[in-house]
Amino acid sequence: MTELQLADVAGSEQLGAALARSIPWSAGRALTLFLTGELGTGKTTVARGLLRALGVEDVVRSPSYTLIESYEPAGYRVLHLDLYRLGEAADLETLGLRDELDEGVLLLVEWPERAPSMLPVPDLRVSLRVAGEGRIARLESCTEVGTGWLSSSAPGSKREN
Repeated sequence: MTELQLADVAGSEQLGAALARSIPWSAGRALTLFLTGELGTGKTTVARGLLRALGVEDVVRSPSYTLIESYEPAGYRVLHLDLYRLGEAADLETLGLRDELDEGVLLLVEWPERAPSMLPVPDLRVSLRVAGEGRIARLESCTEVGTGWLSSSAPGSKREN
């Protein structure tokens, strides 16, 4: 587990960019990144930083009403989900998500706790919380692939054992 101090919005975007630079696309399967935290902690800001670093130039907003937004940067596919307004976990089935989880796909999920039984195990979980004017990001690997991803994505981080 790693904890990072994020001083401002730019720090949150930089975290997303660092995660993007080290995505283990060669894992041979879809990858999953969960973003958790209360409203206003910067989940979408981290997602925006990640997508921008991958080359997405479109406006990046949280897909809280559409539930899902698809991006195809650099030959890969990123499915950005925001489950905050999800009625019930079973509603996620109507999106056909299971059919989309192929190699070269990153599932980027805000509010994953709204449908845990309908989502794959995350490779990485980034939990955000407010700390004064900034944020604290706790990065936790949940799979072997996530462990490699985490070890190569958080330069200058404070490690916790």
